[in-house]
Amino acid sequence: MLNCTMGWHQILGLFYFLFFINFHLLYASFLCPPNQRDALLNFKNSFYLNKTDCYPYLQSKCALEWNKSIDCCSWNGVTCNNVTGNVIGLEFSSVQFHVTIYSNSYLLLPKLQVLTISYCNLNKFPYFLNSLESLTDLDLSFNEISGEIPRWFWGISHHTLKRLDLSNNHLEGGIHQLHWKRLSYIDLQNNSFQGPLPIPSPSTRYFYAMNNNFTGEIPSSICQLSSLLELNLSSNNLLGAVPPCFGNMSKLLILDLSNNSLLGNIPPSFGNITNLELLDLSNNKLQGPLPRSLVKWKNLLGLFLNHNKFNDIFPHWLKAPQLRYLDLQSNKFHSMINVTTFELSFPALEYLLISNNNFIGQWPAKVFFNTSLGVIDLSNNKFGGPIPLTSPVTVYYSIASNIMTGKIPSLICNATFLQTIDLSNNSLTGSFPQCLTNHNINLSVLNLRMNQLKGTIPQSTSLINGLLTLDLSGNRFEGTLPRSLVNCTYLQVLDLSRNQIEDTFPRWLGKLPELKVLILRSNNFKGLLNIPKGDLIFSKLRILDLSNNNFSGPLSANLIMNLRGMENREVGEDEPLYMTWFTSPYGMASYENTVTVMMKGQEIKLEKILTIFTTIDLSHNSFQGDIPEAFGHLRSLVGLNLSHNRLIGSIPLTLGNLTNLGWLDLSSNMLSGEIPRVLGDLASLGYLNLSKNQLIGRIPQDKQLSTFSNDSFSENPSLCGTPLSKACLDDAQPPPPPSSTHFDRERHESWFKKKVVWIGYASGIVIGISIAYIAFEIGRPEWLARGMRMLERSATQWMEKPKWKAIKFHGQ
Repeated sequence: MLNCTMGWHQILGLFYFLFFINFHLLYASFLCPPNQRDALLNFKNSFYLNKTDCYPYLQSKCALEWNKSIDCCSWNGVTCNNVTGNVIGLEFSSVQFHVTIYSNSYLLLPKLQVLTISYCNLNKFPYFLNSLESLTDLDLSFNEISGEIPRWFWGISHHTLKRLDLSNNHLEGGIHQLHWKRLSYIDLQNNSFQGPLPIPSPSTRYFYAMNNNFTGEIPSSICQLSSLLELNLSSNNLLGAVPPCFGNMSKLLILDLSNNSLLGNIPPSFGNITNLELLDLSNNKLQGPLPRSLVKWKNLLGLFLNHNKFNDIFPHWLKAPQLRYLDLQSNKFHSMINVTTFELSFPALEYLLISNNNFIGQWPAKVFFNTSLGVIDLSNNKFGGPIPLTSPVTVYYSIASNIMTGKIPSLICNATFLQTIDLSNNSLTGSFPQCLTNHNINLSVLNLRMNQLKGTIPQSTSLINGLLTLDLSGNRFEGTLPRSLVNCTYLQVLDLSRNQIEDTFPRWLGKLPELKVLILRSNNFKGLLNIPKGDLIFSKLRILDLSNNNFSGPLSANLIMNLRGMENREVGEDEPLYMTWFTSPYGMASYENTVTVMMKGQEIKLEKILTIFTTIDLSHNSFQGDIPEAFGHLRSLVGLNLSHNRLIGSIPLTLGNLTNLGWLDLSSNMLSGEIPRVLGDLASLGYLNLSKNQLIGRIPQDKQLSTFSNDSFSENPSLCGTPLSKACLDDAQPPPPPSSTHFDRERHESWFKKKVVWIGYASGIVIGISIAYIAFEIGRPEWLARGMRMLERSATQWMEKPKWKAIKFHGQ
């Protein structure tokens, strides 16, 4: 019988065996070598996580939870070789490094190949890079590294580095040569590099150097990069001709030389780049005809030639059946477009941008109807005839500033994806296109300004729920404003100026939560600006123009107090500089709002509206009463025009709070009192008009007010001093005495002294004649001579008495 009883020494041995097995199994699961694990933990001590600044899509990379009890190959941001366990990749994003990362000499990871340190606020190159000998990929983009690249940096991983990304830093200085022999990807964009353009190694396939300050000509040696697929040298200071040898880079897919100072002709050799997908030569000084050899570009996906000085007609010879993007903006192309050739040449076209040229002629109504055009921009040419219809998939459509005529066709509403329609500055007739208010159209921008449209604005306009900009200015619309506009809750810009609309002040528009621009200039609005106290409206308004209407009554202090968008405000990082709407799902079309304002006495067209541009124009109405002191709360106000009204009272001192004020026009009112000296403290004030009022006193001569001309103060009858020719009465008198009592004493003394002198003269004459007569008749008796001497002495003593006694006497 088998004895199943085990001795204590056998049980103990079994425990030892199980412990040994578990110990080895535990450490056998760890790939990362202990020395590399410890090196990583020491390296982690040189930085701390800054998760609050981490972008949402980088949250997983920000959370570096490295624990010694877990295999470092499982740590976030660490990549290991699956066989050897060596650490071959490190990726850091949005972590803040300490000073120690710059001074540490070594990072003991001998097999590290990929190192990414981006969005980490590095301000100089970490010296430990010098100890990494096997790097193939180095990414230091989106940091704060400044100054020149240190000399030691050029020797790191000299024989292994294939990819280098230093983009989006503050690097400067010259780069004479990129020394890495195996380098295939180089990104230097968005820095401040200077000097000649560096030439990469022949192995380079991607080279991005845009948005720097490289100068000089493009060296012909760049054509030795026979493997190059993408080359972007845009937005530098490059000059000279485009090297003809570019045609040798037959594998090139993308070539961007825009925004430089290149000149001369486009080399005919470009026709040899048969695989080219995108060409951007915009914003240069190129001229002459485009080479017809470009018809070889069968796979062309983009052609950008805008902002040059080409003098050719439209390139009908460009046969590119795969062309998706054609940009010929801002050149000197002219003549007519052969529509038949156009349709055959670009069957795959999605972007057509030919604005700012001199094209003429007429487009057939359905020329774009069966195309795939998502963006059509024909603006600023001389096209005539009726409006060409859009494609059903068109998102952006602009024919602005041409000479097109006729009515707006209802078929335009078949483009249910339309987001932007700009038909402004033509000669279009008819009424507001009712079909544009259909539920199936999601317009963001509707601009019909400067045409000959008439009728009323339909109530159904409110059905355009996503409307951001509505510009109907410069037409003949009449009637009242449709109250349904209050339902356009996203509306930000409303311009109805220069029409024939008759209505009262549309206070109800103040309920629009996003309204920033309201222009009702030159209509027939009338009545009071009656804003009840506590009514919270127009809180985001930044441009208010009610000029040239028939408004009356007092200026509403309650309205002014509601304009919180004009109070102290700073543009945040998330706020754009201009009021611009990006409207294309393709990501390349945008719309910039345009308004016309009275600025410094002149009508100015603003092609772009700054988000910090805040103005109020209430001129040419019949407003009465005082200027409310509430204007002083609008500290970000840039322009204020209250001219040509019936305002009275003095200029409020609170206007001195408007430190950003660039122009102030209070002319043609009935303002009285003196000009406040606080206006002289407005350092930004470049235009001032206080003419045609009833202001009095001397014009303050200190600071800013002394810089304005006579026109700023003319036609104020009681105003005097420079720059007016009328001098003030006290200009020729000595400085005023320190007190009124002293002034009275001097004035009375002067009057009394003059009176005494004249009395003395008169008495002397009378006495002298009498004495002469008596002496003549009876001779000169001694008693009379003694009496005359006594009288003379008494008169002299009396006139020499203290003056205050004489004044006191006069005051009694």
